[in-house]
Amino acid sequence: MTARTSAQYLAGIKDDREVWLGARRIDVASDPAMAGSLGGMAGYFDWQHEYADDCLARDPVTGEQMNASLILPRSKEALAVRHRAFERFARYSHGMLGRTPDYVNVTLAGFTARRDIFVAGSDERYARNIENFHREVVEKDLSLTHTIINPQIDKSIPDTKGINGDLTLKVVRRTKDSIIVRGAKILATLGPFADELYVYPGQPQSPDTDPAMLLSFSIPMGTKGLITLCRDHYGVDGDPNDRPFSSRFDEQDAFMIFDDVEIPNERVFIDGSLEVYNGLMMHGWAANIMQQTSIRAAVKLEFAYELCVRMARATNCESRPDVATMLGELKTYASLTRAAIAAAEAGATEWPNDVVLCHDEPLRAVRASMPTWMVRANELIKLLGSHNLLATPSLAAFENDRLGPLIREFMPGANGMSAIERAKLFRTAWDFAGSALGGRTELYERFYLASAPRNMALDHMFAQMGQQWEEVPALWNRLGMPKG
Repeated sequence: MTARTSAQYLAGIKDDREVWLGARRIDVASDPAMAGSLGGMAGYFDWQHEYADDCLARDPVTGEQMNASLILPRSKEALAVRHRAFERFARYSHGMLGRTPDYVNVTLAGFTARRDIFVAGSDERYARNIENFHREVVEKDLSLTHTIINPQIDKSIPDTKGINGDLTLKVVRRTKDSIIVRGAKILATLGPFADELYVYPGQPQSPDTDPAMLLSFSIPMGTKGLITLCRDHYGVDGDPNDRPFSSRFDEQDAFMIFDDVEIPNERVFIDGSLEVYNGLMMHGWAANIMQQTSIRAAVKLEFAYELCVRMARATNCESRPDVATMLGELKTYASLTRAAIAAAEAGATEWPNDVVLCHDEPLRAVRASMPTWMVRANELIKLLGSHNLLATPSLAAFENDRLGPLIREFMPGANGMSAIERAKLFRTAWDFAGSALGGRTELYERFYLASAPRNMALDHMFAQMGQQWEEVPALWNRLGMPKG
């Protein structure tokens, strides 16, 4: 099986996974609360067939069609194929789904291409394991979520020390064929709807870290002892005409508890090696994954810009200087994102093991700026929409014999816009930025690739590592200033 359909995806969700929503253990495949979001996720798999020219590629091993996000990046041509796929996948939800399968797929493809990192000394086991897992994901078209952050109960100490260390996922015993792990990890976005949970490093650890905590592996979501604890669900059982995003695209976020979970040795990719654990995220992860994340962000910002322009026209205020400034601000964010992607792809370079990845400096700048830009985009939608975001009838009201004619008479838009067009516009904008799902997505954008302050600090660190900065003393020398 390769390049699954929605029906094949839904069949795969029917397993023994332990998922909790509030105080209820639920069957994700049949629970009414999850139905809309599950259907939205299933639609992704039909979308890849509808736009097969963009989303699918030929598997070099089997010749079958595979999800293009799983291509091993060996050339600039491969990056271009991935770009088309990321662009098309992002348009499925207009960027509102942050954790479609191509997100973790591209991470896995990058890690697999850099198999050399997994070789500890002369031990090839873990490199072979990651290659075999990649093949399994390709051939089964599995949907992956990841969880990479240790619980941080006490932020004044490292995440592997004290009470934090007590809760951190670790090996508690071993058998001939497996490791047994216990502990917790956060935050598995898409968790209830994924086929597999992929655990890998989130950040480097200190040399004194307990080797039992230095782990990477993947297991099916239905593995015994794996508990998926969901937050409140923001998906609504409503008409997609009124809630185009909330009715389909709550991807969920889950706290993952490992209650003595057995991991087969062949599914283990890192087991106690500090060198591999710390090296994995430092040698191409960002340059690889940020092609996908930046393209999704560009699609989302462009959609937000279009929403805002249409709202300005619906109220006939587009030419006002303050409104034009806000619209231009939002378009600037989208344009800068596109420019960074173009520069990163044009500057792609060869890494070890015949890997070709984007130039990561422009993408690091996007990563540092995007949390602020996304929050500002939502604010601009609210500023431009104002009370219109709240004073908008349901589309079902237009079918009411009593209300329909009155709404059409008293609630049109400016410039000849019909009342129903106005309602569609402002309900879409509210669901994007103001609904419960819109609030969750805003928080996701703030932190899913780390916060803006942290990324700016990292960008400074990389800048200092990457070159010598000597222009200031060069100026002094040219002017003949005295040396101290």
